[in-house]
Amino acid sequence: MNSKKISPKKRVQEYLIITFAALIYGVGTSLLVDPNNLAPGGMTGLAIVLNRLVGIGTGMWFLLLNIPILIIAIWKFGIRFTISTIYATAMISVFTDLCTKFFGQYVIHDMILAVTFGSAMTAVAIGLIFKCHATSGGTDVIIKLLRLRYPHLKVGVLYILTDMVVLCIAAVVFHDLAAALYSFLAVMVVSAVVDYVLYGKDGAKLIYIISDRPDIITARLLDELDIGATHVFGQGAYSGEKKKVIMCAVKKRLSPMAEDIVREEDPNAFMIISSASEIFGEGYKSYFDERM
Repeated sequence: MNSKKISPKKRVQEYLIITFAALIYGVGTSLLVDPNNLAPGGMTGLAIVLNRLVGIGTGMWFLLLNIPILIIAIWKFGIRFTISTIYATAMISVFTDLCTKFFGQYVIHDMILAVTFGSAMTAVAIGLIFKCHATSGGTDVIIKLLRLRYPHLKVGVLYILTDMVVLCIAAVVFHDLAAALYSFLAVMVVSAVVDYVLYGKDGAKLIYIISDRPDIITARLLDELDIGATHVFGQGAYSGEKKKVIMCAVKKRLSPMAEDIVREEDPNAFMIISSASEIFGEGYKSYFDERM
């Protein structure tokens, strides 16, 4: 959830970007991923599998699968959190089926191209949607809900588990182990490209947080994200007030979640986020091993 007020002009820009991203997603799915029996995890993969079992368009299945999830998300998180996600989900569904209907003659039946370009297109779309404070629904919402119920579970593990379940289902339905393995490669491509779109080449983020609620924020960072944090004691140059500054290094995938925690607990907190190209120590690289 983002506590920051967004201007109407900025909001319109975000919805235009979401629309463009949904179009990219629809083209990649309908012309490359779907025709080659790739089921790259998440709701898209499950929609492709169901399309083979019941003759409803992949885009429509994507929307139908997301409806109950989005209803629960509205109930749990409120309409402000989910409205842009609902729009993104609807647009992905519409563009996927429209592209299948009107551009079906341009379908590319090539596994390598499907895994690389198809997955990259959907990943770029997902990254753009994330940048606009929305998600593509499905797995992202499910994992957020699971984290409420089981906060000790790691986010990365949950993503892997949900994707693996879809891949196993696809292997059984398609009777094609090769397609399932290609789908696994597609999941890896999507993960790598989404990270690049969102965070660039940086390996991790170094975050400094100056807040009036440092202890609560620190407790949530430790408990929910399972990351380390250090308190640095400083003093305001103008006010002379002593402050407890939180310093933490986080892997780039967890950075948005750390930012959300800070915004939820203290919308007026001061954050400095910088790129950390290398981090040595527990949970990261071993200095000795790297120099071997």
